[in-house]
Amino acid sequence: MTTYIATSQPEQEINQIFYPSGDGEPVAETYDHLFAILTTLEVLRLYLQGRRATVLANQFLFYAEGFPKLRVAPDVMVIYDVEPGGRDSYYIWEEKQVPKVVFEMTSPGTQKEDQEGKKDLYEKLEIQEYWLFDPKGEWIEEQLIGYKLCEHGYERTTNNCSEVLQLRLEVEGKLIGFYRLDNGEKLLVSDELVEALRTETLRRMEAEALAEQERQRAEQESQRAEQERQRAEQESQRASELQALLARYREQFGDLPEP
Repeated sequence: MTTYIATSQPEQEINQIFYPSGDGEPVAETYDHLFAILTTLEVLRLYLQGRRATVLANQFLFYAEGFPKLRVAPDVMVIYDVEPGGRDSYYIWEEKQVPKVVFEMTSPGTQKEDQEGKKDLYEKLEIQEYWLFDPKGEWIEEQLIGYKLCEHGYERTTNNCSEVLQLRLEVEGKLIGFYRLDNGEKLLVSDELVEALRTETLRRMEAEALAEQERQRAEQESQRAEQERQRAEQESQRASELQALLARYREQFGDLPEP
């Protein structure tokens, strides 16, 4: 039975809560990670066409109504028994379905969170399968680790087969290859789509780099403005102290002599 966190907040208060669709953070750490995310998204999207299911990438999954900070953004998640198509964000209490499969394109920088925080959360949400893929092989020697939900929680898979997707997963360089269990055929994407994905990956990385440069520039401008404000404040304070000193002098000795 699929579960999610409920809340007893009044409906009027819940309706006024804002659920963000993004956090301004980069989609992925490197080109390889982003390309793996987009390729996995498109391969699985094409595979599930015609079914009542959707595949989402790097979008917020909200799992507690009324608590917008209780969220996670899986790199790729597959949800069954929902309307196909994209969403700005995914709300478990509205769709009444928890994702069945989640992929995280992991790295040394996200290793702890992927192995502990997210793994524990996905287990509590009863996500049936959790796959960790390390495109560069930086901390997972075999590059791919799978977990399936059992009676006492997640257990490592031994054959890299997804029972939910009915696919076998293979490491193919810096990407995951997907093969049907019923006939062994590989799920393919056209050369044109691969090239489009590469172009989109580069475009996103460039956009994120420009956004980071703009953020740093704005931060530097803010720091300069703050330094200027503090300088002006110090000068004003010194002028006030000087005026007070002159006032005390006049009280004791009269006006200053003419130069």
